[in-house]
Amino acid sequence: MKRGRTGLKSSCQAFPSQERAKRQKRGASSFALSPAEDWGNLPHHVVLQIFQHLSLVDRARASSVCRRWNDVFHTPDLWRKFEFELNQPATSYLRSTHPDLIQQIIKKHAQHLQYVSFKVDSCIESAEAACDILSQLVNCTIKTLGLISTARPSFMDVSQAHFVSALTVVFVNSKSLSSIKIDDTPVDDPSLKVLVANNSDTLKLLKMSSCPHVSPAGILCVADQCHGLRELALNYHLLSDELLLALSSEKHVHLEHLRIDVASENPGQTHFHTIKRSSWEALVRHSPKVNIVMYFFLYEEEFEPFFREETPVTHLYFGRAVSKEMLGRIGLNCPRLVELVVCANGLEPLDEELIRIAERCKSLTAIGLGECEVTCSGFVEFVKMCGGRLTQLSIMEEVLIPDSSYNMEQIHSEVSKHLGRMWFPDMMPTW
Repeated sequence: MKRGRTGLKSSCQAFPSQERAKRQKRGASSFALSPAEDWGNLPHHVVLQIFQHLSLVDRARASSVCRRWNDVFHTPDLWRKFEFELNQPATSYLRSTHPDLIQQIIKKHAQHLQYVSFKVDSCIESAEAACDILSQLVNCTIKTLGLISTARPSFMDVSQAHFVSALTVVFVNSKSLSSIKIDDTPVDDPSLKVLVANNSDTLKLLKMSSCPHVSPAGILCVADQCHGLRELALNYHLLSDELLLALSSEKHVHLEHLRIDVASENPGQTHFHTIKRSSWEALVRHSPKVNIVMYFFLYEEEFEPFFREETPVTHLYFGRAVSKEMLGRIGLNCPRLVELVVCANGLEPLDEELIRIAERCKSLTAIGLGECEVTCSGFVEFVKMCGGRLTQLSIMEEVLIPDSSYNMEQIHSEVSKHLGRMWFPDMMPTW
């Protein structure tokens, strides 16, 4: 009996171990790749999807694994979007696209490029290299083009003839450009005419702030011919009554964004013209949902021509000090204002100006104040008048001046109550 019990016990102990071995064997076989499923034989679309998530350098390394992966590396879909990074090792820590790879792209994939950007450092050699590449993109159908300088001056130091010649190659050969970002470049009126002649039916976005060789007539030509233009960014000196009226014509689609840089480097030496109220009104009648964004980098004495009459601006950003008088005019004459950012002001509290803005600007949803002063009572009154529509309220703690009604410990709870959410003043600017 003992032997029988012992044998039974032994067989019972052996059974689980045999089962575990079988399960482990089955598990190992289920995870093992069969010869037909090894990495070199993955389906083309799977490898393509993997490659789309890799950086260019990793993609190039992976292409050397086998012939099939190298074939995927040259698939046109992988080259529709490309950013050329052109930097000089002596002056930049940014990685640069290898010259051999650039030549390979131009030779094998120029016809596949559709969304192209150039990111260059401040060296003229980098900008000239970008122009050399542009001039070779003859057999291409580029849809978006961006020229980005990580530091000035870059493209502005390149010979204007060299730059315009290279840009014209793309304008003539693409025929389907829809988005162009060429800020801080020596583009000129004749090259814009070439752009319009070849891409007027497709152009939807044009950003060209700080382009000193373009005249109001040049940008007017674009607005007159490119009736599908939805977003335009330019310097204030290019803005004119004629341009606003051209953007308001019946043939033109509804403009969605108009971005305007108002900048001055030398106080008192720049003359700023006035845009008629009727021209602004024509634009808003034609495009009632248009966002008009203005970035101001002026000295206080240069604000005289602005906001004397009603102006349909929606977003205002002041990068330098702005006077109480100017903020008062904004409260009176900017009823469409949605966002206001003031980086600096004098030492006088802005209570009255903010309350006026709250009264008149019924669409205001975001405000940011930097080196300014507002009493705690005035700030609470402003928030109370705006209520929950303020989705973004960025106020430096040092801006708020305690008074007899509120101290710094009380202000956050009172403001939170009127906003309907928890709020605290910022310790540093967030815009």
